[in-house]
Amino acid sequence: MKIGLLTGGGDCPGLNAVIRAVVRKGISYGYETIGFRDGWRGVLDSCTQQLDINSVSGILPRGGTILGTSRTNPYKEQNGEARIKENMGRLGIDALIAIGGEDTLGVASKLYKSGVKVVGVPKTIDNDISATDFTFGFDTAVNIATEAIDRIHTTAESHNRVMVVEVMGRHAGWIALYSGLAGGADIILIPEKPFDLDEVAEVIKKRHNRGKNFSIVVASEGARFIPGSEKDKDGKLILQDAKLDAFGHVRLGGIGNLIADGIEKRTGFETRATILGHIQRGGSPTAGDRVLGTRFGVYAVDMVKDRKFGRMAALHGNSIEDVDLGEAAGKLKTVDLELFKVAEVFFG
Repeated sequence: MKIGLLTGGGDCPGLNAVIRAVVRKGISYGYETIGFRDGWRGVLDSCTQQLDINSVSGILPRGGTILGTSRTNPYKEQNGEARIKENMGRLGIDALIAIGGEDTLGVASKLYKSGVKVVGVPKTIDNDISATDFTFGFDTAVNIATEAIDRIHTTAESHNRVMVVEVMGRHAGWIALYSGLAGGADIILIPEKPFDLDEVAEVIKKRHNRGKNFSIVVASEGARFIPGSEKDKDGKLILQDAKLDAFGHVRLGGIGNLIADGIEKRTGFETRATILGHIQRGGSPTAGDRVLGTRFGVYAVDMVKDRKFGRMAALHGNSIEDVDLGEAAGKLKTVDLELFKVAEVFFG
C-alpha cells in the first residue's frame, strides 16, 4: 500500500505531529508514504517527497509543516481533477490523506465523489470545522493569544489605557472567546454577535467610573458592527485586502484599529490596538496539539487500512471517530451564543 499525504491551507502548529504519526503508523502496516509538496499544488504538479522514519525524526515539536503548504484550489486549475487522478495513478498512490481546513477538506470531498480514495484530517487554528469537538492548532493559538493578553494587561494598567487585541477568526470567534476568557478580557467581540461601538464605550466608561483605570478588549478579525450602528460599516467585514484567493476569500484585518479609534473618540480614554496576526500560527505546538495531531494521524492510517474513504478523523469527547467528510467540510462550526453568555458575565 502506498499512501499520499498533503498539508493544505494556512500553516498550523501540530501539522508535523500528524505527518510523523501517519508515517510511523504506516510503517507498522508495511505501507509506504509519499508526501506531496505545498498542498494540492504538489498533487497537480506531481511534486513529491519520500517520507520515512528518518525524515520525520525530530519534527514533533516543530511548527509549520515539513511538506510546505499553499491555498491552491485544483478546481480553479485547468483539468485539475483529471491531473490529480493521472498523477496519483502514475505514482502508484493507493490512497490519499489530506490534512487541512474547510477548503482543503472541501476539495477532498469533491475528489472522493469523483472516485479518489481519500480521507481527511481536520486542521485549523480557528476551530471552525464541523463534526469535531476541536481541531489541532486551536489550543496553541489560544495559548499564544492568552499570553499576549496577559502581557498587554501590564502595559495597559501602567499607562491607564484601553487596549484592543485583534485575534484571528474570520467567521467564528473561538480564539477570541477562549483567549478572552482565559486572559480576563473586559469585552470580547466575535463574528457571531455584531456589536455597537456606543454600547462598548458605555461598558468601558462604567468600568472606569468604578475605579478601574484600564480595559482590555479582545476582538476577532471577523467581528462586525451592527448594521446602522456605525456609518459606512453596516455589518461589513473589515478588509486588509479585497483581492480574492483561490477559494474566494479576502484578507481580513484592521477591525482592531477601527474599534480603538471609536472607543477613544467616545470615551476620551487613550486607546491602542495590537494585531496578533500570524504570530498565532507560528512556533512550537502545545502538548495538547501534539497529542491530538498524533491521534488524528494514527487514526487516518487506520481509516485507510479499513477502507473508510470519504471520511474524516474527528474528536468526540475523548474519542477519535470517523465522520462523513462532506458533512464536516460543508458547514462552519460557529460559537454557541449560550457559551458566549458565560463570557458576558465578566464584561465591564
